Amino acid sequence: MTVAVGDDLRIRPGYPTYDAYIQRQLNKTLNPKLRQIWTTRDWGRKVRVFSGFFDSLKREGILSNSSKALCVGARVGQEVAALRSVGVNDSIGIDLVPYPPLVVEGDFHRQPFPDATFDFEFSNVFDHALYPDRFVGEIERTLKPGGVCVLHVALSRRADKYSANDLFSVKPLVALFKRSDVVDVRKVDGFGLDTEVVFRKKQLIRHR
Repeated sequence: MTVAVGDDLRIRPGYPTYDAYIQRQLNKTLNPKLRQIWTTRDWGRKVRVFSGFFDSLKREGILSNSSKALCVGARVGQEVAALRSVGVNDSIGIDLVPYPPLVVEGDFHRQPFPDATFDFEFSNVFDHALYPDRFVGEIERTLKPGGVCVLHVALSRRADKYSANDLFSVKPLVALFKRSDVVDVRKVDGFGLDTEVVFRKKQLIRHR
């Protein structure tokens, strides 16, 4: 089991095995009522909001049309659709359940991509990570040196019943991103998530 970083990151009990954890996540992802809502009523609104976030990142030079982008834990891919709508066409999502053509199958604890694949990774599902160190480690592994990760997290409220951890400050995130520097921390209004944290993976230091 992952060791929590102080009292500001706590792993929830109730997962005797990794399979039990995966099954609980699938219970949400495969819920037919939720999937119907995600792909109809929620679709346009979420794509618009995500597009606004990504447009802001483009204006700040954090994201560009040439970025190769990954959305981690993308469910039905509203984030991916938003990236493509603002011109970041080389974008894909991963989730336990695929949703072609926007989302491919993948476990964010073991991303199905080679090292240094992406320029940009976005996720708003950190709270669903049973092993936060693996979640972050896989992001840093698959980011290119100089690549950017943007996380939306909840600090001021308890996450949903399917969450596997509770986060109470950004300090544990900073500690977990061992190969990255913090670029920015700011408040957002992202579907119940209140804080945006931006990390940039450190460049490789070449020794002569």
